[in-house]
Formats: sequence, C-alpha cells, structure tokens
Amino acid sequence: MKITDVKTYVVGNPWKNWVFAVVETDEGVTGLGEGTLNGFGRTVEAAIHELFPLIRGRNPLDVADIALHLWRDVYSDGGQIHGSALAALELACWDIFGKVVGQPLWRLWGGRCHDKLRAYANGWYRSHEGRTPEALYKQAKEVVARGYTALKFDPFGSSWRMVDPKEFSLAIDIIAAVRDAVGPDVDVLVEGHNRFTVATAIQFAERMAPYRPAWFEAPTPPQRIRSTVEVARHSPVPIAVGEDYYCREQFAELLQYDAVHIIQLEPQFLGMTAARDVVGMVHAHNGVTAPHSAQGPVCSLACAHLNMASPNFYLHELFDEFNDPWESKLLTNPLKVENGWIIPPDGPGLGTELNLDEVLKHPYQPTNYLPLFQSGWERREGARG
Repeated sequence: MKITDVKTYVVGNPWKNWVFAVVETDEGVTGLGEGTLNGFGRTVEAAIHELFPLIRGRNPLDVADIALHLWRDVYSDGGQIHGSALAALELACWDIFGKVVGQPLWRLWGGRCHDKLRAYANGWYRSHEGRTPEALYKQAKEVVARGYTALKFDPFGSSWRMVDPKEFSLAIDIIAAVRDAVGPDVDVLVEGHNRFTVATAIQFAERMAPYRPAWFEAPTPPQRIRSTVEVARHSPVPIAVGEDYYCREQFAELLQYDAVHIIQLEPQFLGMTAARDVVGMVHAHNGVTAPHSAQGPVCSLACAHLNMASPNFYLHELFDEFNDPWESKLLTNPLKVENGWIIPPDGPGLGTELNLDEVLKHPYQPTNYLPLFQSGWERREGARG
C-alpha cells in the first residue's frame, strides 16, 4: 500500500476554522485527519500540502517513521503550524492503519483502559445575557442538568497581565456563582488562557481557592515554563497546562520540576505518536492527562481514542454538544455523548468519515477565530472589526 494524494477541506466554524485532511492510497483506503489552529486555517492547509511530498509513496502503516520524517526532515521548527499539519497527516495514516486491521485506534494504542470517559463541558457560556454572575449561574445549572459532572469557563473577560480591582472582584464573583449553581459534587475548572503575570495568577489562585476549583488552567504564558512552575508552587489550586506545547521536549522540561501534575497535551500539535509518548512521560511522573480537545469534531474523536487507551486519563474536554447544530452533521459517525460521558468509538480506525455535502456548506471565513482579548469573545462568534 502506498500514499498517493491528500485532499484538504477548511470548514467555517464561526469561532475557529476547522481544517481537515483526507489521505488517499493506491488501494482505495483513505484516512481522515485534522489540523485546526486558531487564526491559521489557510496557513495550516498550505503547510499540509508542503509537508505531503515527504510521505507520498510511503506505506501509511509505517506511522512512527512517517511522524519522524514529517517533524525532522524539514529541518525547521515551525511550531504549532508545523505540528498541526503533521498531526493532520499522521492521524490520517493511523486511521488507515485501523481500517486495514479492522480495529479502533484505541485498541491499536494499547486497548481499553476505561468503560467510558468522563467529559467536562466547555463552550456552554455562549449567552448574550452578558458576563455576569447571574448569567453564568443560570447557564451552569443547565449544564449539570444535562448530566455533566465537570465544567470549565474563563471568568476573566478580556483581561491581560494585570487586572483592576473591579474586574478582579467580578471574576471571583463569577467563580463563586458557578460553584453555588453546581453544588459541591461537580468539578469546577477555571480557564486562564495564558493571561496573567506570575503575581496576578497567584493572587487569583488564592482568592478562588475557597470555591475549590479542580484546576486553574494556563494562568501564565507558556513560553516561560519557569513562570508556570512558580505559580504552581505557590498556588493552593492545582495548575493544569500543556495545550500550547508542540514537542516532547517541552513536556520533559515541565515535568522535571515535579510541580504540575495535570497535563493538557494537545494531540493536534503533537501528532498521536508523540502524544502517546507524552502520556507515558506523565504517567512516569505520577501525573494525569486531560488532553486539550477544543478544535473540531475529528479532534474530539481522536482524543477519545487516546483517552480510552491512557491509564492515567483524568477528564475529556467537550465542546461538541455546545457548538452550532450543523457541526454534528460533519461526520458520518460523530462522537457519542450520554449524560456527560463519552461512549467509546467502536468502528475501525477513527470510525467515521467526512460528510462532504455538509462540509461544503460552511466555507472558510477570515474572521473565524477566537479573539481572546476582545470584549465578548466568550460568545464565540468570531472576530469583529
């Protein structure tokens, strides 16, 4: 079997253009991958086609070697753009592998470790009622009524680095309101989106601690790992990070400090071969994994397969039930969710195909990205102005 071609599709989801790749072979078996990256849809699509000559003519079942060549042989560090393109092509090869042997990916990656996966809701706060404790209280109650035992949100508006006293108090009041809404037995996860200085992050961690967040995510920018470690060592709330890293070495550096033990690796930036290595590294450091799954529906499925085969899996991020309704029509067999729990995929490979008729109804738009430092970003309507 040889790889012959790749087709790419960019789907205009309002808050992030989704990038999909279909790898074709001379035996008619195709594989599906995703390479979504906020704000860089067309760029990643171009990168997929630039990397593709490295694997044309290769046997798609030689996935680990393909991943190595896609990363090493261009002799450049293309960061998340490079990682996203690699991940799209490599996942498609894994999908072909699963189809050829007639097994779901989680079985290829070690077999079932869990009967089902506990999911946490994200994207549930897309209301036009405003960023207020009252609005978040109401929406959080609706989330737990659907069976979710964990939910995540960013209460910080468009804050960056420093926060004035009024905004600081509002963020804490929102956290308090969500805790009050969901009760003591639901995990509350606070998203930081890499916003703060070390000092501001520690101040927030101390003030939110009475509301018992399960984690405080990405409180400082990812480029300085020592800053993350400094926050983690002073925070009374567990720190969770990792979605911005795109190579094994970044995780190795973070883990050597033994300060952060909830690791949110992003398979979309690593590829699944490296992602599985990172899961093992975290396991060896007595940590748990909660992969970042905030891209498109193929990424959601891929993370489900990875999590099923990860003994140290903790939580699965889920937007799917809170996206626009047409999103569920993009795949022939989308991720199955029941009362806040993910049912293991059971088809060969990823277990799904693209519905091209639906894909073509939603073209790329340059404003389809998440403008995190623009007021109202939480409505996930894309950029304005």
